[in-house]
Amino acid sequence: MKVTVRYFASIREAIGRGSELRETAAGTLAALRDELLAASPAHADSLARGKSVRMALNQVMSDESAVLSEGCEVAFFPPVTGG
Repeated sequence: MKVTVRYFASIREAIGRGSELRETAAGTLAALRDELLAASPAHADSLARGKSVRMALNQVMSDESAVLSEGCEVAFFPPVTGG
């Protein structure tokens, strides 16, 4: 299936792009994250399991068990700090 993946803030800077249309066999956010971890060293570093990464599915904050569907939008971003 095809999904749109969006990257924000420091993740976008590390990967070098704000979004991509991706063909995936992943059924969940966790599986998609695993695919992305293998995509490049920049993906592996910025989306590493030990890092705090927030995810949204179709603009709704979601955990890794969220189920993907054809044409969905997934967003990855670091935690937001205020000040």
